[in-house]
Amino acid sequence: MATKEKDSRVVLLISCPEKPGIISIVSNFLLEHHANIVHFDQHTTDPHAGRFFMRIEFDLKDFETAFEKLEQDLYGIAAEHSMEWQLCSTKNRKKMAIFVSKMDHCLLELIWRWKSKELPVDIPLVISNHAKLADEVESYGIPFYHIPLTHETKEEAEQKAMELMEGKVDFIVLARYMQILSPNFIAKYPNQIINIHHSFLPAFVGANPYVRAFNRGVKLIGATAHYVTNDLDEGPIIQQDVMRVNHRYSADELKIAGRHVERKVLADAVAWHVEDRVLVHGNKTIVFE
Repeated sequence: MATKEKDSRVVLLISCPEKPGIISIVSNFLLEHHANIVHFDQHTTDPHAGRFFMRIEFDLKDFETAFEKLEQDLYGIAAEHSMEWQLCSTKNRKKMAIFVSKMDHCLLELIWRWKSKELPVDIPLVISNHAKLADEVESYGIPFYHIPLTHETKEEAEQKAMELMEGKVDFIVLARYMQILSPNFIAKYPNQIINIHHSFLPAFVGANPYVRAFNRGVKLIGATAHYVTNDLDEGPIIQQDVMRVNHRYSADELKIAGRHVERKVLADAVAWHVEDRVLVHGNKTIVFE
């Protein structure tokens, strides 16, 4: 019974102008479609003239026919109330591509969570501009593609990556992929590319953040996971965390501590994206934890 309920679980994300009665309208709509609501979260930017966001998790009986009918009818209620919406089901597992360079800590955290079934995704491929991690990735049965990249071959390399992912990937995770993506590449996956930044943005951006943090005698280090946009490291933030450190930490020890934070922050962000807990609003996110 537990498996059946999990397989029929549906998530509805809605964003619309705030107005009285919107919760009742959506709840009654779901009731008419025999949905059993198990979780309901909502947020408004302004109770009088703001933007309203909601995430509803529910089960459906006779899933195949009920889901299709509900999806069709959503178009009508959405048009009537100026709603933007997204309907997802646990029956359809998201497909995640991972991009990585030489550092493996974020990559292996995601693979471990996938292997232990904590992260309910498929990983059709891992792409890297270095061959270093090929054997380790392939040991898990995941295809690894080495696409060398230079300034002169960047466009060609990105095109090859897009061809490899065509029809196989829903979103991309940059697990310490040390390359800047082109606007053309980003445009193909809007709000579907998650990056981990090795600092608590906006402090200590750029190269050698832990050395710079060490030189400043910081007492906190952190990491930031965000969606990728054309503005470098300024996309909508999904998750951030920090770790307290002190004067006894060397630069190498700060780097080790930082990797612990990076792994958790990226894994949290990916999990929330997979579970459809994130709504993008301008350059911010609404995260229903």
